[in-house]
Amino acid sequence: MQYQGSVLILVIGFALILTVLWEAFETIILPRRVRRRFRLTRFYYRITWLPWSKVASGIRARPRRETWLSFYGPLSLLGLLALWAGVLVFGFALLQYGLGSQVWANGESPSFAMDWYFSGTNFFTLGLGDITPVSWAARALAVLEAGIGFGFLAIVVGYLPVIYQSFSRREVIISMLDARAGSPPNAAELLKRRAEERTLDGLDSMLRDWEQWSAELLESHLSYPVLAYFRSQHDNESWLGALTTILDASALVMAGLKGCSSSQARLTFAMARHAVVDLSQVFNTRPDSRSANRLDALELQRLHDALRAAGLDPDDPEGLRLAHFRRMYEPYVDALARYLQMRLPPWIATTPQKDNWQTTAWEGRRE
Repeated sequence: MQYQGSVLILVIGFALILTVLWEAFETIILPRRVRRRFRLTRFYYRITWLPWSKVASGIRARPRRETWLSFYGPLSLLGLLALWAGVLVFGFALLQYGLGSQVWANGESPSFAMDWYFSGTNFFTLGLGDITPVSWAARALAVLEAGIGFGFLAIVVGYLPVIYQSFSRREVIISMLDARAGSPPNAAELLKRRAEERTLDGLDSMLRDWEQWSAELLESHLSYPVLAYFRSQHDNESWLGALTTILDASALVMAGLKGCSSSQARLTFAMARHAVVDLSQVFNTRPDSRSANRLDALELQRLHDALRAAGLDPDDPEGLRLAHFRRMYEPYVDALARYLQMRLPPWIATTPQKDNWQTTAWEGRRE
């Protein structure tokens, strides 16, 4: 019975170590989405995000709620790394214990607590020397754990800069959208400002940049889904809001606008929708076609009036073609917005607002 118990402990220890190493490989090194249903990392984010977002739902003041939500991304990342390290230390402690605690420490009786402490000093390569292995099996385990611990820490050191570089690249173009589409951005403002400044010829170039951004967003957020939880610098900006604005603008151009070519808009729309659909699968946010209507008949009329005033004559007065394109992405962005607690941008601003670059902390905050 004692032999069987030792074998079971060894099996559990090996299983924990292999599980964490494979999870770390898939999360950090593997540059593609993992389709396996059960994953320790996915389980970790589900059980931590739900209570965190539940607390956020109870915070009425939007600035405080956004601040609370902004903590989750970085803290969850550090928590995940700590979880991996803790499980690895515990797994190696089980292996030492399963071998019979073949360590010596100044005459103290071997115990699982001693194995756990010994495992921790090996994994973090502390080299204290107060506990020493007394068999070749225990020595081999100590060397193996020290090597894995050193490699794990090296990967983590390289992983964090990659995450923050991807976040920085994502946010740069979102900040640039502020002066081009308002704060928060919306499709009507984006097209109006282009028309009023007589820069419609450059619309294709701008949409091409956003096609590139959407492709980079898809690649980075599929490889590192934790980036989706990282919030933007301003409360009225988000990666999902920017992506939705570009989808809205592309859909308007595709539906028909006087003086606007739809060729680049179609390419941008395809890439942006691809990103939205794939990310919905990553976070398991099932689209709901019965979700709230972002553009009712009254808002559609206001949108068309605003575009006509800017010299853009919509070639879809009933909004039928636009409704067709909207059905291709709105259920997905709505589901993602509800899950991530991000506000979707309006199609047209209800009241005149200053851009973020036009305001300062001394002039008061805006919702």
